[in-house]
Amino acid sequence: MNIQLNTVSDTRKSIVVTLDPSEVNAEHHAVIGEFSRGAQLPGFRPGKAPAAMVIKRYAKEIADEFKQKVVSKAYRSALEKEKLEVLNIVNVEEGTIEPGLSAAVTVTVDVRPEFALPDYVGLPTEIAPTDATDAEVDTVIEGLRTERADFKPADRPAGKGDYVKLAYEGTIDGKPIAELAPDKQIYGSVPQTWEEVEGAQEGVIPGLGQQIAGVKTGDKKDVAIVFPADFAAVPALAGKTANYALTIQEIRERVLPELNEEFFKSQQVDNLDALKSSVRNNLKMRKDYDNRGAQRRQVTEALAAKVEFGIPQSLVDSETQSVLRQFIEENMRRGIPQDQFEKDKNELYAGAQKAAVQRVKVQLLLAKIAEVEKISVSERDIDNFIYREASRSGQKPEKLVKELTKDRDQLRAIQQNIIFDKAVDFLVSKATVSTIQPKA
Repeated sequence: MNIQLNTVSDTRKSIVVTLDPSEVNAEHHAVIGEFSRGAQLPGFRPGKAPAAMVIKRYAKEIADEFKQKVVSKAYRSALEKEKLEVLNIVNVEEGTIEPGLSAAVTVTVDVRPEFALPDYVGLPTEIAPTDATDAEVDTVIEGLRTERADFKPADRPAGKGDYVKLAYEGTIDGKPIAELAPDKQIYGSVPQTWEEVEGAQEGVIPGLGQQIAGVKTGDKKDVAIVFPADFAAVPALAGKTANYALTIQEIRERVLPELNEEFFKSQQVDNLDALKSSVRNNLKMRKDYDNRGAQRRQVTEALAAKVEFGIPQSLVDSETQSVLRQFIEENMRRGIPQDQFEKDKNELYAGAQKAAVQRVKVQLLLAKIAEVEKISVSERDIDNFIYREASRSGQKPEKLVKELTKDRDQLRAIQQNIIFDKAVDFLVSKATVSTIQPKA
């Protein structure tokens, strides 16, 4: 057997393995022997049929198994000799594999890049103070009151925070929007809808809430709406100026509940002081959570910036597809049409590939740190993952366990992600921490 290792790049190798005829024949005879031992042919006891009859009966199966055996032997021998740490098999070229002939198998693989770990202890992180201010507590309590607010009819001009019931008809250059976007009628014409006056959250028509302050019940008003140039919800409207004829049907003002016993009971507290204490604790936990997320991001970014090495292309390709799927799924849930992704596919792919390179780089670094620090996955880690996933998806833990038992690849991926998470937690535990006051 002859093994030749060729370097395609720092992380991609091409291995040409040549087996001589005797080695090829040995594999062929071994396969025939395996089939002969299990063959059941009429007139012969199991395993007693002549080899020639077995070869004739199972010709295709033997040929397929024979080729697989030769390729597997070539690959295993190459790994044993070259001591390669393969991440992915990129391509296999079998060549001619027949009994009595030598066989050349070319396997292209991506290997783990060689690099020296930078110093990863004491990476700098910045966090924000976690103590909640009185103003923050008051803002949350106002939000709780807003969630339980009543909306009562108001016989006056609409003001900020009021809700206006209205009908509208939209046109662009005199042509009804309902004709320009027939599958999105809500942008063209509705008999009634509610719009918050100068609200923080926009309604369907961008900017409409900013133009209805001062209207009264029964008013008719024309407004001009300029759709953003990147308005993906209805590409036909992107960058266009639309005219909307409004008919004001009703005005309702927001009436907040009083801070009384009934309100406190709805928040599961006894009084205002208890409510403030509960809100303050929740804000602190939220800030702690945000700080932890910020630190995790900061240590991985700082680590990746400390070292440069080649990134295996097959891992980048796989991660790019993962990033794209995640992005498209999230945006489709937000109502972005499928054809918009096709329109922007070049930009989306470039962005996803850039993110994928960084992700793969960080994963390779974390894997090596986990190896050095002897970070491993315990049964408890797997159990915690299963219960979290069961809670998130609404499935029974027993069902998830059964699925993972059948799908070993998925289980390995989960174990790998747990390793990454624990490695990041380790980095955070060893990081230096500076508390930065938020900007006013």
